[in-house]
Amino acid sequence: MKLKINKYITLAFVAVLSASCSDSFLEEKKNYGSVDDSFYESQERANWYVNNVYFDYYSAFKSPNQSLVGSFTDVYSKMTEEVGGIQPLINPTITYVNAADGSGYYGGKLEDKINNVPYNRIRDCNSFIRDIDVKGTNLDKTFRDQAKGQLYYLRAVQYFDLMKVYGGVPIVTEVQTPSSENEEIKVPRATVTQVVEQIVKDLDMAASLLPPNWTSEYGRVTKGAALAVKSRVLLTYASPLFNKNWDNSNERWEAALKAGLEAETALTAAGYGLYGNSAKDWQNMFALGGNAFCSEAITTQLLTVTNSNVAMNNSWEKAIRPISQGGTGSLEAPKEMIDLFPMDNGARPTTANGYNSFLFFIKRDPRFYRTFAFSGVKWDYKESAKPVVWAYRWLDGANKSYYSDSNNETSPALVRKMTDVTATNASSFQYSGNDILEYRYAELLLNIAESYAALGQTGNAVAYLGRIRKRVGISSANNYGIGTLSDKYAAIEAVLYERRVELAYEGKRFWDIQRWMLYDNATVSGTTSGSTITKLGLQPINGTQRTGNYLQYKNPATNADPLAAARASISADPDSANFQTQLTALAAFYTDNFIFAAPPTPMDNVNNAAVKIKFNPNYYIMGLQNTVLSQNPWLKQTIGWKDASGGDGDYNYQE
Repeated sequence: MKLKINKYITLAFVAVLSASCSDSFLEEKKNYGSVDDSFYESQERANWYVNNVYFDYYSAFKSPNQSLVGSFTDVYSKMTEEVGGIQPLINPTITYVNAADGSGYYGGKLEDKINNVPYNRIRDCNSFIRDIDVKGTNLDKTFRDQAKGQLYYLRAVQYFDLMKVYGGVPIVTEVQTPSSENEEIKVPRATVTQVVEQIVKDLDMAASLLPPNWTSEYGRVTKGAALAVKSRVLLTYASPLFNKNWDNSNERWEAALKAGLEAETALTAAGYGLYGNSAKDWQNMFALGGNAFCSEAITTQLLTVTNSNVAMNNSWEKAIRPISQGGTGSLEAPKEMIDLFPMDNGARPTTANGYNSFLFFIKRDPRFYRTFAFSGVKWDYKESAKPVVWAYRWLDGANKSYYSDSNNETSPALVRKMTDVTATNASSFQYSGNDILEYRYAELLLNIAESYAALGQTGNAVAYLGRIRKRVGISSANNYGIGTLSDKYAAIEAVLYERRVELAYEGKRFWDIQRWMLYDNATVSGTTSGSTITKLGLQPINGTQRTGNYLQYKNPATNADPLAAARASISADPDSANFQTQLTALAAFYTDNFIFAAPPTPMDNVNNAAVKIKFNPNYYIMGLQNTVLSQNPWLKQTIGWKDASGGDGDYNYQE
């Protein structure tokens, strides 16, 4: 295919993606022919090709709760306890079984201009891998190897995301010319095992070609990144969604553990590890600024602060800041998230352990105060004109509602994680340069802990969980509050719990729910997911709701803020040495002045009527859409979905 050079954007992903500009960049791809040989005339031009592939993969990645390369959507995060609001796949009034309702991620009809969809991105990888050593023999071998390593990595992560959505998909590792007559290009859906084998093969190749670090190009994928993604892939492959024998065979768990430990060793040797040794460090690592190296960032989206139409900015800061600070209106934390985080000693938040859901901010895990803001607590920004957040309402004698500082929030806690306390509201936080830490070292440790847990090595699982809790300042007493785990099921649950806390709002929760099949008690492709839920001591997510509450002033008032004067003396600063004393004063203020009040429209509603989550079993692995099936009639439809003719699908992703 011809690639016209017009404008160049450097995009590196990680370890990362960055954006800068000069005068040339790969723009149009037409005719499905071969890449112009001029791309292999110099390292600069070959890099243009590589950088453009990065760009196609990651240019849409603007917010940490997004996932799926190329598209980057936050819809999956919105199907978890992290965010309220009914999405189509959890809407109890809708049932999807037809091909027309399958996932569109696969891509649609091929046109003269190649769209940025998975198999076109894979094609770009295949083309470069095929040609660089043939047409670029004049280029330095180390350069060629490292360039190929990046494309092997990118091809692998694309196949992994296709696998997460569809299970087995066609494996294409050669450049194909579209044809209605060539039978050789009619590649069927592979088994999940075959897809995993290809992904692992690509990641092993990438790891063999890539450097541990880049001397002057921080942001490109590294050897450690390839090994860490391999850990992710094999952990998913070992999990119940794809592994009917997850509970009685150790083979896949052992492979996942081996991959995790290899990645840990390689990354540690390259200077990666948990960042800092306090909750404040944990907060600050998400906003180091200036695309600075972060030891915890295995893969990171590098972003910029300029308002250029070329630069890529983080949309998270503006989305989570309250109206009073110049944001768009906050991300409200459901009660289920507020009540999730451990106590300050690591124990679960139960009444027996001293938890009070009204005074929810007392004696919580240090990460709680860096994940959520709430009325009375400081949430700084550059101008710091009004750094203390107030988000409560009051009613006048006629029951008309008023809101403090114009913050109409149906939750007493607002998400503040991954914020930059030095960010400016001069442009309403529009041009945030916060990098997105897509794969953190902490997640790798959690992958290892989960593999140990599934193998019944509970002591090792607890040791890895302890490292994560120790970093934020939780005491080592009683195994950092984890206690003694009775069996492997308790250990797996403890790891999944820690993932919900440590990785909250980082786009990971849905994929944990999916691979452990935690929505329902139904039978999916011959496996009862309910047995997973029961063995782990959990409750199905189906039938639950995300709950919102107003923090409401107790008494009727006028239209004037009844607490304007009283609140002036309240300020709880997570960075203060007196923070706990400040929280005690804040608790007294809450007790004297507030109650919780249910909003008129529930967080989870359809047409303003409260509903409960319902995720149907066939949604765990999505069906192919009509367009894909009609253009590729040899492809089988997934069990649980109708094919293009209305017949039942017969592709079994659990083999």
